[in-house]
Amino acid sequence: MELKEKLLASFMAFENQVDMDSPVHDIRSEAIRNFEEKGFPHRKMEAWKYTSLAPLQKVDFSLFPKEDSTLDYREVKQYFLHEIDTYKIVFIDGIYSSYLSETTHDGVDICLMSSALTKPMYRPIIDVYFNKIASREESLTTLNTAFTREGAYIYIPKNKAPRKPVEILHLSTGNEASLMLQPRNLIIAEENAELQVIERHQSLTTNEVLTNSVTEIFAGKDAIIDYYKVQTDHSTASLIDNTYIDQKTNSQVSVHTFSFGGKLTRNNLNFFQDGNHMNSILKGVTILGDKQHVDHHTLVHHQQPNCESHQDYKGIFGDQSTGVFNGKIIVDKIAQKTNAFQQNNNLLISDRASVNTKPQLEIFADDVKCSHGCTIGQLDQEALFYLRSRGIGKKEASALLMYAFANNVLESVRIPELKGRINRLIAEKLGVHLGFDL
Repeated sequence: MELKEKLLASFMAFENQVDMDSPVHDIRSEAIRNFEEKGFPHRKMEAWKYTSLAPLQKVDFSLFPKEDSTLDYREVKQYFLHEIDTYKIVFIDGIYSSYLSETTHDGVDICLMSSALTKPMYRPIIDVYFNKIASREESLTTLNTAFTREGAYIYIPKNKAPRKPVEILHLSTGNEASLMLQPRNLIIAEENAELQVIERHQSLTTNEVLTNSVTEIFAGKDAIIDYYKVQTDHSTASLIDNTYIDQKTNSQVSVHTFSFGGKLTRNNLNFFQDGNHMNSILKGVTILGDKQHVDHHTLVHHQQPNCESHQDYKGIFGDQSTGVFNGKIIVDKIAQKTNAFQQNNNLLISDRASVNTKPQLEIFADDVKCSHGCTIGQLDQEALFYLRSRGIGKKEASALLMYAFANNVLESVRIPELKGRINRLIAEKLGVHLGFDL
């Protein structure tokens, strides 16, 4: 049975497991009908021209874990940012782990999507925010909506900020031969609120995993949100990540995406600016080897005047890896005085690696400052020769140049301990130990 047919056949059983009287029942039903009509995206579609999901659709994924799994903290400590204290929302094979988590309701809500969807006290927030900016046209988003049950729910009221960052960690144990997960996150920072979130998906074995994730983020007036995605999974793990962000006046939202692992990763990052004097920051570092594939699709829609957006993605591709970058900026006619910047730079360190990059601008206003560009090249041989002439080995010299290439993306990481962790991950990915952080 193909994956689409299996999902459609399993939907009725899923609905019987959740509250049929839930306010999202009708939303789920509409979503599964949309998915049934559209099916999985394919390479004949322009947005999926360079990324094929066909091999994944042939895998017999388990859609619901057959049993609860438990893990000891020592087994997974390395995947937490244990250098600092954080709130933690941890899922094992899609099921919440209270033992590994630390949630709170002390002035803010950092808890579970399942609670928010079923408890009356959260109903006013769910009615206002849930599924309001997630696409009803993107079939994998509608698939996630149809099977929405669990994920992270974060609500930061006006003028509040959590005492510490929030980690969202999805762990796969490998107890199933192959497993499909569909987490759903809802994150709200109201007026003048602040929030830092670190999200990670991690397989603990080499059993195949497909994660189809959707996150909706709402930033109120004067809110500040920093969101960090750490993607460094096994070569049998695939991730499709859809993130939708709505910003209000004077807000600032930054999303840093670090893609170092996985079999196939597709990041759809969508910003919608609905106010004046706001800033959207999208940055990413991708380092791939083997036959890994990462596809970044970004959208920043400037709908109001006097706003900024900054996109800076760096990619380093070795072996037979493939990178895709498609960045779109839309500036509406009303969005005068927009300042939008987009840059995608790539290094090919193997003759068999490839990159497909496509920056796009759609500008309907006439008083704007917009720029975009992309480069694909190799290491500067003169710079490499200079470093080697100073007694630095070839491998270390190459790694140093690649570090420098990615450094300006790391400069804007505002959690020092996370910045140090990412530096170590980069060094590990490059196979060197430089002995210092940039």
